[in-house]
Parts: sequence; C-alpha cells; structure tokens
Amino acid sequence: MATHPEAAALLARSRRLGADPRNTNYAGGNASAKGTDTDPVTGGDVELMWVKGSGGDLGTLTEAGLAVLRLDRLRALQDVYPGVEREDEMVAAFDYCLHGKGGAAPSIDTAMHGLVDAAHVDHLHPDSGIALACAADGEKLTAECFGDAVAWVPWRRPGFQLGLDIAAIKAANPQAIGVILGGHGITAWGDTAEECERNSLHIIRTAEAFLEERGKAEPFGAVIEGYEALPEAERRERAAALAPYVRAIASQDKPQVGHFNDSEVVLDFVARAEHPRLAALGTSCPDHFLRTKVRPLVLDLPPTAPLEEAVARLKELHVEYREEYAAYYERHALPDSPAMRGADPAIVLVPGVGMFSFGKDKQTARVAGEFYVNAINVMRGAEAVSSYAPIEESEKFRIEYWALEEAKLQRMPKPKALATRVALVTGAGSGIGKAIAHRLVAEGACVVVADLDAENAQAVAEELGGADKAVAVTVDVTSEEQIADAFKAAVLAFGGVDLVVNNAGISISKPLLETSAKDWDLQHDIMARGSFLVSREAARVMIAQELGGDLVYIASKNAVFAGPNNIAYSATKADQAHQVRLLAAELGEHGIRVNGVNPDGVVRGSGIFAGGWGAQRAAVYGVEEEKLGEFYAQRTILKREVLPEHVANAVFALTGGDLTHTTGLHVPVDAGVAAAFLR
Repeated sequence: MATHPEAAALLARSRRLGADPRNTNYAGGNASAKGTDTDPVTGGDVELMWVKGSGGDLGTLTEAGLAVLRLDRLRALQDVYPGVEREDEMVAAFDYCLHGKGGAAPSIDTAMHGLVDAAHVDHLHPDSGIALACAADGEKLTAECFGDAVAWVPWRRPGFQLGLDIAAIKAANPQAIGVILGGHGITAWGDTAEECERNSLHIIRTAEAFLEERGKAEPFGAVIEGYEALPEAERRERAAALAPYVRAIASQDKPQVGHFNDSEVVLDFVARAEHPRLAALGTSCPDHFLRTKVRPLVLDLPPTAPLEEAVARLKELHVEYREEYAAYYERHALPDSPAMRGADPAIVLVPGVGMFSFGKDKQTARVAGEFYVNAINVMRGAEAVSSYAPIEESEKFRIEYWALEEAKLQRMPKPKALATRVALVTGAGSGIGKAIAHRLVAEGACVVVADLDAENAQAVAEELGGADKAVAVTVDVTSEEQIADAFKAAVLAFGGVDLVVNNAGISISKPLLETSAKDWDLQHDIMARGSFLVSREAARVMIAQELGGDLVYIASKNAVFAGPNNIAYSATKADQAHQVRLLAAELGEHGIRVNGVNPDGVVRGSGIFAGGWGAQRAAVYGVEEEKLGEFYAQRTILKREVLPEHVANAVFALTGGDLTHTTGLHVPVDAGVAAAFLR
C-alpha cells in the first residue's frame, strides 16, 4: 500500500529536522501530521494522525516508526480524562484510538500532537530553545526574543495535561507559531508540513541569534589555572590510563560500556570556574537526564595531578556520589516507586582530559555523552543571558522513576549473553580470528579487531557494524609498544576490556634440520612471546576495572600431539597451552578466567593455510592442497571438517556465562583426534 501523502511529507520533514543536531538530540522530540484517508470498513472518510512512535529517532524515521491514530477517538479522550493526578492512565487509552494495526506504539507526547488544533506539529529539543526554557527568567526572555509569535508554557511533565495546556495556549494566542516549554523544549505548528518546519526552524534560529547577540562573554567564568586541556597526545594518554578505573566506578552496580569525549566544548566547560556549580545543578530536559542521570561525577583535581592521586580521589568521590544518589532516591521515593536502579554515575568529567560516559552498550554510552554536550550548550546559553535554573529535583525524580518509564524499561528485550563486554581479538582480520569476532558481536559484545593487516582489520570492523560495535587496531604482537597502543585504543573506544582472545599466529612447517634459529625465534616471538605480552597488558586493564575477565588462547591439537616436520610451531603451541595453566593459577584471585581452545585442521578461511602452510602440510601428507580439509576430516573420529566458526563457538561457550566456574581448561575442537586427547 502506498504511503499517504501527508505521512510521506511528515517523514521527509522529520528526517530533515533530525539530521541537524542543532534542532534536536538523538531519539528526542517527535513530529506529526493530520489528514483524511478512506476507512477500509465503511468506505467513508476518516481523519487520522500520523506521529512518531515511542523510542524512534526523527533523523532516521521510517513509516514503520509512525503510530497511526483516529483523531475522533483521540480527541474524545478529553471527555473521559480523569485529571492530572491520573493522567498516566491515558497512555493505555491511546491503544483504543489506533487505526488498523496502529503502527508503532504511541509515545507519551501523542496527546500534545492530537489535541493541538493544527494539521502539523513538531516537538523538538534544540539546545537554543532549552537554554531559554531553563533560564531563571525564561518567560521574560521568550517574550523579548519572539514577541507574541511564541508563547511560554510553564514546566509540566510530559503527558495528557501538557497537551491540553498547549492546545489552550494556542487557542488563546492565534498569532503564535509555537511555544517554549519551560524546562523542556519547543513545540511549533503549521497548516502545512512546509509551514510547520519553517516555524520550527524560525524558533530555533531566532533563539540561537538572541543568545549570541545578547549573551555575555565567558558565561562559564574564567579558566581555572592548571585546569586547561592537556595537549592532545598527553590528554589521550592520560584518558587511557584513567579509563579502566573510571569504568570500575561506573560499573559497581552493573557492568557498563564506556565512551570518551575530549571535544572542545567539554574541555572548555571543565576548565572554567563555574563548572562545579553548574554540574551540581544537573541537567534539565527529560531526555537529557534520563540518559545522563541527574548530575555527573566531577573530578576536582588538575590533569597534572599524579595518576595514583587522581584514581584515589575518584574512588572517594564515587563513595560520596553513591551516598548522595541514595539520599536523592530516599527523599523523593513513594511507596509505589520502582526500586532504585543503581547509584553509579553515567557521566564522569575530568578537567583537562575530557568526559567518560557509560551505558548498556556503546551506542547508549555515546548518546549519553552527546546529551551531556547538549546540557553544556544549554547551560552556556542560559548563563549567557540569565542564570541556569533547571527543573526542581523532585520533578527530575518523577521523570526518572516514572511508572511509564519503568514500564518501557521492562519491555526492553533481555540482554544478550555478552552484552556490556568488550573483547579484543588478535589476528582478527581473517580466518579463525574473524569468525570469533563475528560470533562475539552477534552475542552482544563490542570487539576490537586487532591485526597486523590494517586493511583487513578495518574491513572486518565495518562488517561487524562500525564504531558502535567494533573498531580496528593495527598491531604487531611482537611489539610491546604496539600492544600497549592497541589496549589504549580499546579503552578509549569502549571504556575497558573484558575478554581477550590470543589468536594471532603464523606457522612454519619444516623438518628439524631445515628449521633455522630465525624460524624458531619468529614462530615463538609471534605466538609464545606475543601471547604473553597481550595477556600481560590485558591483565593490567582487567585488574584495574575490578570486573574480572576472560583470557582465551587459541592453541592447537599440536600442543599435545607429536607430529613430523613441525618442531617450531608445535613447541610454541605447547608454550601457549602452559601459559593457560600458569595464568589461570595466577589471575584467579582477580576473577580472571584463563582457558584455551585446541583446534585442528581448520583449512577453509584460514590465513595461515592460505599463506603457504596448507601447501606444506599437504606435501607432508601426500595429498592435494585443495583436498587437505577433507583429509583432516577423514582422520578424525567424527569424520567432520573443522571450520573457523566451530572454534568461535568454543570461545563463546567458554565466555558466554555458562562456564563461570571453569578456568585452566583446554577445549578440543578437532572433530576427535585420539592422539590429542587430554590426559
């Protein structure tokens, strides 16, 4: 069925508005259109409203993301509205107003769109509009900025009553093109999609110009001596050193994924004299503090303080933060309030370094950081023309622990087995490593694709879904410096590392008398020494995080099986196998489990076999190279060929949550080779 013209115009308008971060934040705001369509039951006309549904994003909105409601039924809800004390009941009533299957679930703002007497309505969260909405004298400033073209609506929690309020103000102000919603955002309207969009942009751009022209210089105050931003290289070095400790703070109640932001807007804010006061006031727009919590944790030390001092102070501030958050909950919780969800910060500000933000996955963590940047912009605008005055703490609590918000959280799908876990896989640009990276991402992990071949690593990271799922790092595992850099990149990308797979390797297949010392050293440098170096760096991060972790070695059947013409490779695999046992014994006290996988005969998709090892082994066994996989399969007990995906399955089995009490284990993935049975 073709998209209704009004719905098509709405989608186009929404995407244009949502594409510009000056207009609204990610997943914030909504837009609607009203029109007439044919009722498939009666054949007559029916008035409908198309509106962005709950949880959608304007910039990427599709028709599936629209809720479709009958206007006659939606407006009839006014006659049964039980009053503001019971307005939450109206959300369930929206389901009885749906047209046909109704499309997406209607959001809390549906009443605003349906009750306002305008064919097209936009509700947006622009920084400039919220700055006026959160200024101490916002109503006065709104009048100065817009005259009578834009009205003021005092703060009210989103819901049915707010829709009635806006509808009444529009009716009383026929000249108005929209409203500033105190503590919240803007709403604009028009008779056509074009007029509505034009009015929305007029409000946003006019507010921007007003703040620019009327605003004072340095609204955040003077720069605090010693709090200036460190040079970029030094700043990111410091951020990487702090990241595991900060993640430990954000993950005490529940493991979190992190994001780091050292943009100019953040660095300027945390360098200025007023940042402690403003940060303590917290964010205001409901979309902001639902993502960022009511306020951030702010380190009160200069960036040149010794690392140990900074870490110790962060831990002290975390204790205070948790106590203050628990007190906030106790001050405002009612008998029927949802249980406290956690007392750790979602935003941690570090002067001279930047901002760490956290969430249940990378996208949520990144968006939380984006929202705090929005909050900084709002504070700057409000302080430039007035003073920043967010909504009352009690109102913030009503939003954060709203029964409707809790219901939305309860409807979310169950997290995948590896959700919140960050993995680093060496040799992940091809073969077994690539298969492992794919499996870990499929199970919810974020993955750092580490490989000597930068092009292959980047291609795999893109296959996995881009920066919110995976990042690529170029690393030679024989280099301590490159390994350290890879882990720094990992903690800056995702906050930390929880799961490391030692998979990088080569294979030199030669008889003893043809194996040179150079062959021996190269084989051992990459696999035995390389695994040791990677594990050592991983342990440093994991111990600092205090979240436990997993080290998995991709060893080999050859670690326990003696075969001809393979001295260098098999010896280094035996070394790796014993590293598993040694590190399992040493790291267990930190909750770090160390296990291994012993594959055999993984020919298809293997970078090692494609690089000459396959031809060498085929020659040893007297078979054609293209039939080597079949040969290996026939010598196994199960007569099955082993593929990279089978090794990836074993890695997931070891790390996916069912074997939490297992460490020091080697799992054979060889289709059954009796000579390699572990004894």
